[in-house]
Amino acid sequence: MQGEIIAIGNELTSGRISNTTSGFAARHLYEAGYEIYAMHTIGDSAALIGEALKRAISRVDFVLVTGGLGSTDDDLTTEAVSKALDRPTIPNLELLSQIRNHLDTISASPINPLEKLAWLPQGAEALTLQSQMSGYLLIHDNKPIFFLPGVPYQMQTLLLEQVIPRLATLNQGRQLATCQRMYKIFGLAEAEINRKIVKLALDHNIHIGYYPVFPEVHLSLTVRTHKGRDPLPLFEAACRIIETNLGRAIYGSDNDSMASVTGQLLHKANLCLATAESCTGGLIAHLLTRVAGSSLYFLGGVVAYANSMKTGYLDVDKELLASHGAVSKEVAEAMAAGIRSRSNADITLAVTGIAGPDGGTTEKPVGTVYISMASKNNIQTHHFHFAGNRHQIQEITAKTALDLVRHYLLQQDGI
Repeated sequence: MQGEIIAIGNELTSGRISNTTSGFAARHLYEAGYEIYAMHTIGDSAALIGEALKRAISRVDFVLVTGGLGSTDDDLTTEAVSKALDRPTIPNLELLSQIRNHLDTISASPINPLEKLAWLPQGAEALTLQSQMSGYLLIHDNKPIFFLPGVPYQMQTLLLEQVIPRLATLNQGRQLATCQRMYKIFGLAEAEINRKIVKLALDHNIHIGYYPVFPEVHLSLTVRTHKGRDPLPLFEAACRIIETNLGRAIYGSDNDSMASVTGQLLHKANLCLATAESCTGGLIAHLLTRVAGSSLYFLGGVVAYANSMKTGYLDVDKELLASHGAVSKEVAEAMAAGIRSRSNADITLAVTGIAGPDGGTTEKPVGTVYISMASKNNIQTHHFHFAGNRHQIQEITAKTALDLVRHYLLQQDGI
């Protein structure tokens, strides 16, 4: 069963506000078993609204329209629907009563623009009687058209509480059964992942999508079947094949992040981590502490950007800095050892590098990074040459550092 989403508002077409409502609707409708044929964003123009609506009705099974339902003169959706579908607006008396009761508590004025919300195209049914949340359903040519407010919270509430349940009732059995997983992959390029997947010759009912999200690649695996066919066996078999072939390059799935997965491994091993950061400016600590409960395994860190901070807070020898430079294997190891001595952490990470855009040399160009990881009896140091702008180099450095801890813990656990 296919649907189409139309988002209305000059604030969207001008770029003043991002269109988050369409993405939210598409995601939840897809998960509920519906296909989205197209999504459009148009301005506050009655002609455009009518044109887009009639085109959508002609080619899909249902339509979702967001925006343009407010009380101001630039809210033109209902007016456009009335004209395009030849359905004069009439007052919904129950909704009008609710609005007037609400107005009586906040205003003494006998006329208020909010009453505009009670005038709906003929045949429309209000989705809610809340005076501050507009929305209605109109069945036209036997196709449901849902009109929702453009305010994200209101739209999301009505979509989840009204639209999806009503669609299920109106089209019982027509939605697809869906199983989906989003794998999070780090350390493999999209082309390499694609080559590995193509060789597997998966069943044609298994749909694979690739989504580069720097510095990761996200791979979606989806199986959808019609009523009466259980997608789960095929889905689970495909997941096992993908996980076996991509191995540790898959660090997690769905809502996992590199920081949350690494944190889970630290917590499971009853180990604590501390960080010493230079070129990443505290980004590793930031990623870790975005995860709720990270105080169980993350002690804290030092942002030692200047050499004086490296010597004063991490006990890096001045002679070491003078002879090897701040961006070096030797200084990275000294930073990792220094933060471990200061924090008494089980594992420490230290990063030093040149994020750019300036500061590079022939010997140490922009993107040169050293990452050291120290544990009780060992220090491992890795030398990288990352590409990208300053932000990208910092981000890939931070996630690479966390990935090194992840691999170390998996190895210790015998996985």
